[in-house]
Amino acid sequence: MASKPGTVIYHRRLMDSSVRSLLASGVALTDAALERLLPSPDTPPHSIHRAMRHSVFAGGKRLRPILCMEAARMVARGDLPPSVEDLGAAIEMLHTYSLIHDDLPALDNDDLRRGKPTCHVAFGEAIAILAGDALQTLAFQTIGSLKTAPEIAVGILREISAAVGTGVGCASGVDTGLAPGMIGGQVVDIESEGVQPTADLVETIHRAKTGALIATSIVSGALCGSSVHPLHADQLSRIRTFGEKAGLAFQIVDDVLDMTQSSEELGKTAGKDAASVKATWPAVYGIEQSRHDAAELISDAFAALEPFGAPAAPLKSLAQYLVDRTH
Repeated sequence: MASKPGTVIYHRRLMDSSVRSLLASGVALTDAALERLLPSPDTPPHSIHRAMRHSVFAGGKRLRPILCMEAARMVARGDLPPSVEDLGAAIEMLHTYSLIHDDLPALDNDDLRRGKPTCHVAFGEAIAILAGDALQTLAFQTIGSLKTAPEIAVGILREISAAVGTGVGCASGVDTGLAPGMIGGQVVDIESEGVQPTADLVETIHRAKTGALIATSIVSGALCGSSVHPLHADQLSRIRTFGEKAGLAFQIVDDVLDMTQSSEELGKTAGKDAASVKATWPAVYGIEQSRHDAAELISDAFAALEPFGAPAAPLKSLAQYLVDRTH
């Protein structure tokens, strides 16, 4: 039956409204957990705790913890499992630590992050390095304290530590080279700066540097949800596929935005990737093909979640938001 005029726009507005509500509630849950878990600014040594909080509470969208919580909710069939907010907060700590270090003069040398001075600009390089170290340590301490079965906590620790590292000792127990490690991807990104990017190089960097943490946010959330409802191997494989495709799509869109938006719109310095001859998707494929590739990846990600039915709808809406966003 043909749709009535305006039906598509109406459904888009409904989806936008539901995603806005999902994001708002996820931010509130994550920020409450972070506030509880992070040392107060008055806790000595003051400088490092204030630096940690400066970067953590600089206005991030909390996409990774929200993806984590919605994956947990999908597997648990509607309810948030115990401690999943803490797991999401730990993932946000890891993400923030990576941003602090990524912004340092020795790496990207950025002065602006989320519209505010970067950590090393506000607190000095030494404290910024240590603040990143401290956030990483607190993240793993938090994961080790999750209120879940020990085997689930160990599985989450194994999953996340592999995604954050250099790709050695991944969750399957088999060395697979650099992918899926975030730090490994950062190394390749640094060493390839100024080199003409190739398709293989760009995909390697994107899947490791950015995609790995997004994918592991979703997979670890699903593992947390399995404490409420058992998760079969095929289901976990489908969730991993969803996470990997959504993570790659996210970074492709990030590359496009870096070339098409202003620093004010992005909340960080725009155009630095092109100026540094960095390996980006648009540098290889162009902007229009990049947008098409991101949309195709999200379509494939949706297909991976089909067996989960209606409980997967919020996670799909978030994935769509990843490619539709403008900042």
